[in-house]
Amino acid sequence: MARVQRNGGDGTELGRFLRAHRTRVTPEEAGLPSGHGLRRTPGLRREELATLAGVSIDYYTRIERGKETRPSPSVVDALARVLLLDEREHAHLRDLAVCAARTTAPEPATAPTSSVGPGIELLLESLRPNPAVVVSRTMDLLAWNPGGLRLFVGMEQWPVEKRNVARWVFLNPGARTVFDHWEEQIRACVGRLRALAGTDPAAPDLVGLVDELLAESPEFVELWERYDVRAHTHGSKTFHLPDIGDLTLEYQSMQLEGAPGHRLVAHYANPGTPDHDKMILLDMPVTEPDLKPAQEKRN
Repeated sequence: MARVQRNGGDGTELGRFLRAHRTRVTPEEAGLPSGHGLRRTPGLRREELATLAGVSIDYYTRIERGKETRPSPSVVDALARVLLLDEREHAHLRDLAVCAARTTAPEPATAPTSSVGPGIELLLESLRPNPAVVVSRTMDLLAWNPGGLRLFVGMEQWPVEKRNVARWVFLNPGARTVFDHWEEQIRACVGRLRALAGTDPAAPDLVGLVDELLAESPEFVELWERYDVRAHTHGSKTFHLPDIGDLTLEYQSMQLEGAPGHRLVAHYANPGTPDHDKMILLDMPVTEPDLKPAQEKRN
């Protein structure tokens, strides 16, 4: 089975992740005195990271080059501390260390189900007029209510099998004008895909999508090489929507139990506010057949 394209063909995902994050931490951020003159290496040198983490230079170099695949949990934690990783990045580094230590290849992966049960469709309907969607672990759009789909301007014109949030934000030129901070949205999308690629690079629902985006989006290529696994789970977004105007909504993203990898993303606004009034307008579909739950069309 094909695997997700990665930076370089050597080493391990663990080593590539460490190398990418090492280049992003300055000596000053790591607590080292600022030196004089130009540094040929961006970020920390291997010997600097090794010293700060309390391991030998040779041992760290072997980890980064994929020669040492069984670093202890204490070493992994020390590296995370020096690299200033947040909680999600630290957890991902631990997952990569576990994957690197495997002595046998994992069983061939199968794509997770894209089925959405009637209970979830009922839940989406009951959330109206709050825009809501259900997405897969690779951000395929699996089900939605009318307002949820209309947040992704133009996606209702796409075939159901092509409706994917990452594909839309990178390959639909109009997506850049929908969000106040488009760059934040694409970073969050790449973060989710990169996290999955680190622990399951041969995932059948991931490989084709990543290869497509690597081939067609320079912005995706640049972000993919950063090995950033941060993703948004809640907050606010400002949308610029045709016929609606500017709309600022809070949102929550939550995992759905019993459906591995499926997430419900629901948006809301305080009642009585102009944003809530606009949200009600957004819930009034223009073309009802285009806005039916995805599950009805996937089968």
